[in-house]
Amino acid sequence: MLLEVKALNTFYGASHVLQGISLNVNQGELVALLGRNGMGKSTTLKSIMGLVRPKSGEILFQGRNIAGRPSHQVARRGIGYVPEERAIFPTLSVLDNLLLGVKAGRAGKRKSHSTWSLGRVYEHFPILKERIDSKGVHLSGGEQQMLTIARTLMGNPDLLLVDEPMEGLSPLMVKEVRDILAEVNKAGVSILLVEHKIKVALFLASRVYLMGKAHVGFAGTKEELESKPEIKAKYLEV
Repeated sequence: MLLEVKALNTFYGASHVLQGISLNVNQGELVALLGRNGMGKSTTLKSIMGLVRPKSGEILFQGRNIAGRPSHQVARRGIGYVPEERAIFPTLSVLDNLLLGVKAGRAGKRKSHSTWSLGRVYEHFPILKERIDSKGVHLSGGEQQMLTIARTLMGNPDLLLVDEPMEGLSPLMVKEVRDILAEVNKAGVSILLVEHKIKVALFLASRVYLMGKAHVGFAGTKEELESKPEIKAKYLEV
């Protein structure tokens, strides 16, 4: 098992925002974490990444407990984070943004044919090659999202944590970003995806977790979820 989260509890001040969260991602999987706004999905990703320090519980990545470790150490172990706000550098070129994603020593830990180099990124993201000298601020929302994903891949992660990648994108760009995530997963990168567009998430994922307020209320395959409309209504419908 690549990632296993066990009984994770995270607080914001006195607010108990994650209450005993448990989930896992196997090597090569794309797993979706779904639910209404404010349920704790993004906090789950931030807790795994070390951006928020959990109070208790375990986060086992490749068999090692990384709970509470600072985010730069988590990244060096092989977890990449694609934040909802994208966080590109607007005054830097596409090329400079990509190069900032490189993490020393990570490329050598992957087989040569699976290393994410500039050349491989351009193959998967041809629009970025066309815009290589453009500053981040001049990219469209969809192009910025692709740049964020590509920059994270330049760190050669084994696992991507992806938070709301379709937010604010046009229907055409939603399809493009969706297809890119499918390609990245097919290329061997495991993904834990938080996404509010349910159809997109279920198109991509093999397994699904549904979050209620601060807890996981359902875990199973997307086929199991589709067979339980009452569960979908309870955790997903507004």
